[in-house]
Amino acid sequence: MIWPAMDLMDGACVRLRQGDFAQKTAYDADPLAQARAFADAGAQALHVVDLDGARAGAPRHGALIGQIAKESGLKVQTGGGIRTGAQIEALLEAGVSRVIIGSLAVTELEQVRQWLQEFGAERIVLALDVRISDGVPVPAVRGWQHSATRDLWQVLEGYAGHARHILVTDIERDGMLEGPNVALYADIVRRFDGFCLLASGGIGTLDDIGMVRSVGADGVIIGKALYEGRFTLQEALSCWPGA
Repeated sequence: MIWPAMDLMDGACVRLRQGDFAQKTAYDADPLAQARAFADAGAQALHVVDLDGARAGAPRHGALIGQIAKESGLKVQTGGGIRTGAQIEALLEAGVSRVIIGSLAVTELEQVRQWLQEFGAERIVLALDVRISDGVPVPAVRGWQHSATRDLWQVLEGYAGHARHILVTDIERDGMLEGPNVALYADIVRRFDGFCLLASGGIGTLDDIGMVRSVGADGVIIGKALYEGRFTLQEALSCWPGA
């Protein structure tokens, strides 16, 4: 499935370069209007990140994201600053389909496994943002400022049989438009067969989408390439039939 991306800051659509708040590009698009435009173009789903929430450590755009979920007709997954079960529950009640858990998925395994049991594995997405160190993917936490003490494979082992949806981003490729880390995604698919893999980071061409699909990913997030007109959403959807 194709997931167009929307990053929210100060109520507007923006994109960051490698997750750096100092390298922000703002786009002249009202979030709700943009979501409706994605739906009109044929999208079925939308990936929304509350950047203000991520920076503050608590959701900041829950009402807006709930409005987008209810009025766009899209299946919305969202994250950014999620720290408590109450925050998860509030977003789900607002109309969001799935809630994204980031750093806590790495640092608080038992707590997150409890949420998976409480809310259901279909309602939670584990966002694992990695840097490649000596050939090994290592998750970064706390706004990508710190490296985890366990590598990606160890983290995923801890969720085998518990989690369903994982979102994996190669930080060095995020917002760069220079191609995805297909070797990483192929390795994940080879090692684990119980996860639904959503790939993120580096999509710059339609060929990139095809490569991600060819290695067995279940979906791909596309952000900057759409906003900068590298290709249209309709063209992206044509690369992933049924998306």
